[in-house]
Amino acid sequence: MKNFKIILLSIILLFIINSCSEKQNAEMLIFNGKIYTADPENPVVEAVAVLDDKIIYAGDYETAKSYQDPHTSVIDLDGKTMTPGFIDSHAHFLSIGYGKMKLDLTRTEKYEDLIEMVRNAASKAKPGEWITGRGWHQSKWSPLPKKLVSGFQTHEKLSSVSPNNPVYLTHASGHAAFVNSKAMEIAGITINTKNPAGGEIIRDRKGYATGIFTEAAEDLVYKILPETTREKRRKGMRMAMEECLKKGLTGFYDAGSGGTDIEIYKEFLDNGELKIRLYIMLSGDSLDLLEEYYAKGPEIGLGNHFLTIRAIKLYADGALGSRGAWLLEPYADRKETSGLAVNPMELIGRIAEQGLNHGFQVCTHAIGDRANREVLDQYEKVFSKYPDIKSVRFRIEHAQHLSKEDIPRFAKLGVIPVMQAIHMSSDMPWAIDRLGPERIAEGAYVWQSLIKSGAIVPNGTDSPVEPVDPLASFYASVSRKTLKGEQMEWFHPEQAMTRTQALAAYTINAAYSGFEDNIKGSIEAGKLADFTVFYKDIMTIPEMEILNTNVAMTIVGGEIVYEAKTTNIDK
Repeated sequence: MKNFKIILLSIILLFIINSCSEKQNAEMLIFNGKIYTADPENPVVEAVAVLDDKIIYAGDYETAKSYQDPHTSVIDLDGKTMTPGFIDSHAHFLSIGYGKMKLDLTRTEKYEDLIEMVRNAASKAKPGEWITGRGWHQSKWSPLPKKLVSGFQTHEKLSSVSPNNPVYLTHASGHAAFVNSKAMEIAGITINTKNPAGGEIIRDRKGYATGIFTEAAEDLVYKILPETTREKRRKGMRMAMEECLKKGLTGFYDAGSGGTDIEIYKEFLDNGELKIRLYIMLSGDSLDLLEEYYAKGPEIGLGNHFLTIRAIKLYADGALGSRGAWLLEPYADRKETSGLAVNPMELIGRIAEQGLNHGFQVCTHAIGDRANREVLDQYEKVFSKYPDIKSVRFRIEHAQHLSKEDIPRFAKLGVIPVMQAIHMSSDMPWAIDRLGPERIAEGAYVWQSLIKSGAIVPNGTDSPVEPVDPLASFYASVSRKTLKGEQMEWFHPEQAMTRTQALAAYTINAAYSGFEDNIKGSIEAGKLADFTVFYKDIMTIPEMEILNTNVAMTIVGGEIVYEAKTTNIDK
């Protein structure tokens, strides 16, 4: 009997050992292409095996093939290139969808183009119906309008083509608005209307509003726009998701959402419609929303890591294009101003402390060198007050223009400069006018200086400020040129990223900026099976070919969520 028990136990033990040693069968096998992992220990592999929504193997093809069974879905890359899923580390999700429902002014090359678009829209609109649009940028127009006030166009032509329709046109940066006389009439804007704190109504010499409202002044007109319906939010959500997946994005860090937006995200999550991983920053303008989340704490990895809410978005200054970025010295092309703080620094410090104590990451928009310094100062005070709280990964959004003294402070404090390389391509041709050559050389889009100092630099687009195309921003990172291939002497090519750095910025660094580098951002066993497949090898092709490359496939959690039609497409 004793021997029988020993034999039985041995059989059971052997069964357990064999069961444990059995190799898992993959649901998906990907091979026959260049696979870049963003893992420095294993940078290129031949094949990847996936089970459920995770990677179970990344390495040589023969080993990966051993995970295959008759039910395994096989993806033959046929020479295409696969990377970890690209993540936009800073953009505005629903605004991408809403932008498709408005006039797209991003391609206007002169003021007359804008006027014609509004004229055409007004001819089709009902009397009293609002005409909205986004994307104009006066510094990109050639020639400039004949009449300028403080560097901006005035509303007379706009008002003449839309006398019966209020018009609200958002600057490309989102930090200024251009409106017509009808909109100002409805909003009650008169010669006596005062500038709000943190904003400016641009006026002519007689004191009349020119139609340009910057920063906080935008809200004087914005607040009377028709309310966005829930159905419009749903439509915007679907359009944004479709556009992002088409561009190869598997993750998206939304830079500021209110309570109604979050309801839509959760609705899509609950209905199984959310196909891109969203990381949400709570809008710091909504103090009630912050208090609600302080009480219940962060929401991390909802729906198997499709929705995370654990950050707060604040604003320190405006944008360079509207001269709202807060500078240490006056603007080179408007000596009477150094920009402005759109919020008191005491508020930034107070919310930073609250966020730290309630487990929330704080992400503050700062573009000008003074804004960056002031925010770093506020963060440093909070960190010094609570030295036992580690790895908080506070962020500064944009960090576009820095003083030389502040560049090493990011790495020293563990603050993440979340940058958008595409802004360099768009802004540098005219940024020289705003800042002058010395400030450009010292701290304008200094990616390599930050990386060498030890900072972790993610990339993104700030869409809809720029199109939500990661390859355009990737190209800007490695070329330090405009999208036309131009490079002026003040572009400082020594600040360009290597392609390895640029890939990391859109994958593992972006994941790190949201505490998600342990679950995504590189192709390693155990991580989420999020991949972007390109027709061309973006790590080796000539720079300009990067802009002509298309996404062949987007895979999120082992599911193909976008696949390009191979007909009529420039590969």
